[in-house]
Amino acid sequence: MLVLHLVRHGDTAQSSEGVFCGDLDPSLTERGHAQAVAIGQRLAQFEPIAVYCSPMLRARQTAQPLLSSNGLDAHLEYGLREIGYGEWEGLTETHIQESDPDAWTAWNSDPAVYAPPGGESGYAIAARALPVVDRIRAAHKEGHVVIYSHKATIRVITCALLGLHVGRFRDRIACPTASVTTFEYGARGPMLVRIGETV
Repeated sequence: MLVLHLVRHGDTAQSSEGVFCGDLDPSLTERGHAQAVAIGQRLAQFEPIAVYCSPMLRARQTAQPLLSSNGLDAHLEYGLREIGYGEWEGLTETHIQESDPDAWTAWNSDPAVYAPPGGESGYAIAARALPVVDRIRAAHKEGHVVIYSHKATIRVITCALLGLHVGRFRDRIACPTASVTTFEYGARGPMLVRIGETV
């Protein structure tokens, strides 16, 4: 049986401060590095056969402890990067609600269809991330595979695998920093066995 572990990167200054950070590429904080070590130790117990990773620094840094411990190399996948927030990059929700209320209301009503100005919709994320999951499934029929990615991307993938409307990714799926969401692929498809679990 194939088991997919979807891991959100560890803490960054932006995630701690509630700043939209999609295409921005910050490093992990000291806490984030500690989270990466803890989550790497947890996942090493499953003896993963492959690791896939967003090319963004915070994801690669989170993956490094696991890679160092099991001797694997990460397959970098552009489709696993975080949502592009466009003009909202580096801003907080409060600032956006005050400065761009119409766009905020539209995005909040259905982020599958509506995107931040100059950014990506949920459907756009699904269009690049789900083919990566399909390629992983085709390449690995069984064993544990770890995917290091980002909050919005993991939430969109989770909605899609569960058959939920992608537009509910922001209000139905929890995904804290350094958390693991796991699917087991059985005869009837993907089964969610853990969601947003932190070490």
